[in-house]
Amino acid sequence: MPVAVAVFDREMRYIACSQLWLSEHRMAEADVVGRLHYDVFPDISDTWRAIHQRALAGETLSSRLDRYERADGSSDWVQWNIQPWHTGKGDIGGVVMFARVVTNEIEADHQKHLLGRELDMLIDGAVDYAIFMLDEAGRVSLWNRGAERLTGWCQADIAQSHYEKLFVQADIDAALPILQLRMAEIVNSYRGRHFIARRDSTVILADVILTPIRSEGRLTGFGVVLRDVTGEMEKAREAEAREAQLRAILDTVPDAMVVIDEDGSIRSFSATAEKMFGYTAQEVLGQNVAMLMPAPDSSRHSDFLRSYRETGIRRIMGQTRRVFGRRKDGTTFPHELTIGEAMGGGRRLFTGFLRDLTEREEAEEQLRQLQAELVRISRISAVGTMATALAHELNQPLTAIANYVLTSATLLADPGEDTIEIVREALEEAGQEAVRAGAIVQRLRAFVSRGELDRTIESPAILAAETLALSGLAGRRRHVSVEVAVPRTLGEVLVDKIQIQQVLLNLVRNAFEALEGQGQIRVGAREIAGGMLQFTIEDDGPGIDPEHQADLFEPFVSTKENGMGIGLAICRTIVESHGGKLWHEMRNDGGTAFHFTIPTIRGALEND
Repeated sequence: MPVAVAVFDREMRYIACSQLWLSEHRMAEADVVGRLHYDVFPDISDTWRAIHQRALAGETLSSRLDRYERADGSSDWVQWNIQPWHTGKGDIGGVVMFARVVTNEIEADHQKHLLGRELDMLIDGAVDYAIFMLDEAGRVSLWNRGAERLTGWCQADIAQSHYEKLFVQADIDAALPILQLRMAEIVNSYRGRHFIARRDSTVILADVILTPIRSEGRLTGFGVVLRDVTGEMEKAREAEAREAQLRAILDTVPDAMVVIDEDGSIRSFSATAEKMFGYTAQEVLGQNVAMLMPAPDSSRHSDFLRSYRETGIRRIMGQTRRVFGRRKDGTTFPHELTIGEAMGGGRRLFTGFLRDLTEREEAEEQLRQLQAELVRISRISAVGTMATALAHELNQPLTAIANYVLTSATLLADPGEDTIEIVREALEEAGQEAVRAGAIVQRLRAFVSRGELDRTIESPAILAAETLALSGLAGRRRHVSVEVAVPRTLGEVLVDKIQIQQVLLNLVRNAFEALEGQGQIRVGAREIAGGMLQFTIEDDGPGIDPEHQADLFEPFVSTKENGMGIGLAICRTIVESHGGKLWHEMRNDGGTAFHFTIPTIRGALEND
């Protein structure tokens, strides 16, 4: 390191000085030689004046570190030495002063010290880490506070102890500490995971990193970093347990679960999904979910996903839809699909919950067939009741026909002038009565016949009138009053005539039987909102027992002593198949009112 030098006489005049002296004091040589040092630095301190006098008196003085304040306010750290010089006669001729600026060195050392302290604080502040040093023999030479917290051992307890003190006995017996040290020495690093024996005899699981330390190629020790991963392992086991529990639940619920990413690739496929589609999870994971869909859904699904990514518009999220799936064998089946959305691993995931509808829809179809059969059976069972009414209805036209024909035969046996005209009129009347009898029989055949809904445009007033005629009440009601209040001005309805007549007939007959031979029945109708027409059949009888009201429309539940309990159930099936509903109310003044709705022509057109 260069040293600045200046030579002074006994008066402290400059005799000579080095260029470094001049540059450090920001001077030129011509400005100082021959001048007094105190003129050059008029603000020099008394301390330095005293030092100069002591040196001129023969002392040698020095300082290893002193702060030098400059005239411009700056300062430096310097090392200096001042001593007298002698003439040829041995007298003191003046002093020589040596000075070296060490500011950069001091600041570098200070910075190094600060960094060392910060590093120590950082190491000691590492809560989950133990950082310590081993010598070349594997004995502890440096121990930080993190190591104390992690292991319970303090510096005094573990200093000069071998690395194996931190191992459980089984690993010591297996020479694991020695193997780790040798492996780190050979390959310049060792990473692993093993159990650490703490001072209180508890055990933790830690990740370990061993790094050899060398000086001039010679092994001088090892740096060791331990990280406690016990909590992480417990959390991982808990997460695995939760995942296993969730998968067990998903494997037992009747709904299948399929998870896809935003590209449509299958990411999860539950056990129920495997049974539903016939694929194993290994066969479908990573494949596009379109493989589980029949055409045209399979070809359009990617476009749906792309549109959702671009617009963010939710169309089916959270909704339950009925769609079709395609099994591995190529067959299709109906199922309910509900889709949810979530973010996982920075990507959007879609979870579909699927419920196979095959068995349910087959059961519903069987129920529909059974209900249709019940309707037919009910119609047939009503034939016996209607037979009496038909006998009454047919008796009149048949009797009239017989009378007209016998009268004609008698007249023709002894013809007179007006015989032909009378016989012609009698035969015409007989023909009309025969047509009337045929219409009655045709209505019976239409009523008993089975078939799907055959909707026709009908007048509500005519439906009610024909049903009353068909019921046979006209000939046996005596003390029962039947009022039909259905205006002919009501809008026409679109219904299966025979089936709606069956509903009206059943409700009217129930009302008649409830009156037990005396009372009033009223059949009414009116148009209501939604394009529907409401029929009402009410009586002033004793009403329905409250304990039977809740299950009044259930099959095989009857309030009659010999009833089968299928009449109202059939009626409800017929009404609902027309898009209406059937219900009952208890009248405030006694009796019961049954209501049902059917669509008008206008309502049917609006719904279509």
